[in-house]
Amino acid sequence: MARVYLDHNATTPLRSDARAAMIAAMDVVGNPSSVHAEGRAAKAILEKAREELSDALGANGADIIFTSGATEAASLALSQGHFYCADIEHDAVVACCEASLTVDENGIVALESPDNSALQLANSETGVMQNLPEGLWFSDMTQAFGKIPLSFNWLNTQTAAVSAHKIGGPKGIGALVIKRGTDILAQIKGGGQEMGRRSGTENVIAAAGFAAAAKAAQNDLVNGLWDQVAELRNYMETAIVQSTLGSIYLGQAVKRLPNTSCIVSPGWKGDTQVMQMDLDGIAVSAGSACSSGKVKASRVLRAMGFDGETAGCGLRISLSTTTTKEEIERFIDRWTEKKQKMGLRRAG
Repeated sequence: MARVYLDHNATTPLRSDARAAMIAAMDVVGNPSSVHAEGRAAKAILEKAREELSDALGANGADIIFTSGATEAASLALSQGHFYCADIEHDAVVACCEASLTVDENGIVALESPDNSALQLANSETGVMQNLPEGLWFSDMTQAFGKIPLSFNWLNTQTAAVSAHKIGGPKGIGALVIKRGTDILAQIKGGGQEMGRRSGTENVIAAAGFAAAAKAAQNDLVNGLWDQVAELRNYMETAIVQSTLGSIYLGQAVKRLPNTSCIVSPGWKGDTQVMQMDLDGIAVSAGSACSSGKVKASRVLRAMGFDGETAGCGLRISLSTTTTKEEIERFIDRWTEKKQKMGLRRAG
């Protein structure tokens, strides 16, 4: 029986559009910094990718700096001074900030000084979305981009990070979006590529795949595919609520991403759930892919007020536009069966 993949917030499969764009770019041999015909051909692919990504992000007029991923993009933006964040942020952001901002039980961050703060648009573990204040220095938009309508220009942040492999592009490339006129000093120095903000020969092939994936992701939004994902996610949560007891569903009182469900089942370790599901051919996670391999309680859940024991009992299920109802029903069946064996089932 084919495996069921429900860990799309960690990474999602490469889109056929991205694959085709990358294969085509492989035939262009030039370095985009070279001035001859071959170099200009590579440069043309790179700049077309930058323009298409800018359009998908609603970032016309902003600068798009290609990086090795959202982690590098965050590090570049947050190396420019001393910034504050909450403990619900991605590890890459927490590592560069003072994590002193408070979080309520719904995962909403209290922020008073936007110009020296970082605030994610959506959380990778819970799907909870934040209202970004005007003048915010940096936002990690990695999980939100491609899943909800957004415009960098409308959000009025100074900088933002996005990643290709969360939207069906290749792994190993991301971008920092910079409001034009914002000063950013390079951390990787050398030949002065990427407008002097990030030196090194650009990954033309990955950039082409990133742009193609971004364009396809916008088409999915226009065609209402993420509305269908939300309906499927809600169907899953309702079915689980009706069949089992004792679980906590995070973020239901606030805005969430359409594809994300975080379930906390006290007494049932998240890592144990992941292993049990994996043995049944279903891929889910106990949190962010950057931390779920470590045996420790979720930092996000701890920030939301859960004690250490309970914070270690979270399970994240993240869907995509390719997820089917049959796959969700298989997960519901396997997960509730194991939960009921623990003696937590609905009467009747």
